[in-house]
Amino acid sequence: MSAKDCGHHDHYCRAKRYRLIFFAIAGLIILVLLAVFLVWLILRPTKPRFILQDATIYVFNVSETQPFTLTTNMQITVSSKNRMERVGIYYQKLDIYATYRSQQVTPPTSLPTNYQGHREIAVWSPFLCGESVPVAPGLMLALHQDQNVGAVLLNIKIDGNVKWKVGTWFSGKYHLNVNCPAYIKFGERNNGGIVVGPVMKFESAVHWLHCGCLSQ
Repeated sequence: MSAKDCGHHDHYCRAKRYRLIFFAIAGLIILVLLAVFLVWLILRPTKPRFILQDATIYVFNVSETQPFTLTTNMQITVSSKNRMERVGIYYQKLDIYATYRSQQVTPPTSLPTNYQGHREIAVWSPFLCGESVPVAPGLMLALHQDQNVGAVLLNIKIDGNVKWKVGTWFSGKYHLNVNCPAYIKFGERNNGGIVVGPVMKFESAVHWLHCGCLSQ
């Protein structure tokens, strides 16, 4: 065999070897992607279901003179159900607050961090207090009308981060945004507070603002 033929043979062997390596790597990548897809399909995370269970209004006062302010003191009970059978939820840095017509009327109240197992229900009963919170003049007429009617529509919102837990594995952080509309009807005073009557339940709208992992 001539030197030229040997050179062609070596070139052919190298090309064949590179092709085998390429197909092996491509096959491995496909297998990994397939495994990830199957795991995601089996353990596909489902949004937790938040429900506003009840609320007690202790203070809801609107100032009569400028600058217009709103003082609010209320206690709410909100529950969250993990609907997944194989995935746990770890709630991190949850803040809850109330808004009226898109304006925040109470500062955020931090909820304790909590791990929620499979099919478990978590319940929080925080106080939401806002002392002399400035409100836009355009909201004053609506607030007075709501007080005269005896009911007000507030939105109870929760912002925070969650992680999924499968066995000993934790996912990255996901941003959770919860909105619970609460049509609060003022009823009889009870122990200094105004109790919502009757108790009304609202299933929240849950939004994931960020579908990728946030920085740890």
